Amino acid sequence: MSVRTLPLLFLNLGGEMLYVLDQRLRAQNIPGDKARKVLNDIISTMFNRKFMDELFKPQELYSKKALRTVYDRLAHASIMRLNQASMDKLYDLMTMAFKYQVLLCPRPKDVLLVTFNHLDAIKGFVQDSPTVIHQVDETFRQLSEVYGNLSEGEFQLIRQTLLIFFQDLHIRVSTFLKDKVQNSNGRFVLPVSGPVPWGTDVPGVIRVFSVKGKEVKKMEFRHGGDYVAAQKEGSFELYGDRVLKLGTNMYSASRPVETHMSATSKNAASRAQENIVPNPLAKEELNFLARLMGGMEIKKPSGPEPGFRLNLFTTDEEEEHAALSRPEELSYEVISIQATQDQQRNEELARIMGEFEITEQPEQNTSKGDDLLAMMDRL
Repeated sequence: MSVRTLPLLFLNLGGEMLYVLDQRLRAQNIPGDKARKVLNDIISTMFNRKFMDELFKPQELYSKKALRTVYDRLAHASIMRLNQASMDKLYDLMTMAFKYQVLLCPRPKDVLLVTFNHLDAIKGFVQDSPTVIHQVDETFRQLSEVYGNLSEGEFQLIRQTLLIFFQDLHIRVSTFLKDKVQNSNGRFVLPVSGPVPWGTDVPGVIRVFSVKGKEVKKMEFRHGGDYVAAQKEGSFELYGDRVLKLGTNMYSASRPVETHMSATSKNAASRAQENIVPNPLAKEELNFLARLMGGMEIKKPSGPEPGFRLNLFTTDEEEEHAALSRPEELSYEVISIQATQDQQRNEELARIMGEFEITEQPEQNTSKGDDLLAMMDRL
């Protein structure tokens, strides 16, 4: 497991969240000034300097439930509100989109290009806010500094860590199903055509070399695909052609996006829940949430401007039905942590959570998220 994975996971999922919110704000005909305020507030909170500094510290990935708590807080950083069912759908769309992008990355290193595509699009959402653009550019520089000199092996470990995080998630997304890149069981279809990774040859040739490194034999074979050589490598600079399209906004063309639970995902999630033993890192996960949320500067709305509710479903009835029909094992009950900018209060919260003792319960099957919720109940 790589300790450098969390920033990439958070930024890419955050980018997908903003794509979905932008699409739904337009679909619900939210006035332009309100829509811009929502995106501006969320992005400003997301790229807060203290928050980013905490995020970039080397650390293990945490549970989906813990990350969901962070995104729930982030999505409500402005005047917009989402109810449980819409937040569940939003998180499903975020995770499945980024899982697809990680699976299709030509090289492990290209996950960085996917991240830059998200950052480029995010800057487009706040093009009238130089201060927020500067925040995003600072994060770009942090990414370049941390990941710019990593080896291919280190990027492979990051990609493997991401895929482990996403395993057992097989939620069907209408856009992927219509584009025939996802099967009815929720699993993605890997392409057998298109450009090969930069720096590699089109498959079809086997070369045999002597001990002195001289080519002595050459054989050709039919690979069954339709591959072409990559024309150029994507740019890793602040401004440049990324070449790779993964991570760009797939909702730019307005079309409704639905999610469905497949039987495979229900059974896999149920099995995963049964197989998880109490996790000894639960206390660290609570401390992680306290530190991370303490770095979030949530600006309370000033003035009499009213808030509004965003619905990620076509109708309120669909939203209510989704809330009732969602399998319990796929629900993410949000952990409530009150973390403010006040340093003393943050330190006190960390001290209190540091006093928790984790007692082993070998007879009981619980998930890390259940441990978290149980401990939070003791506050």
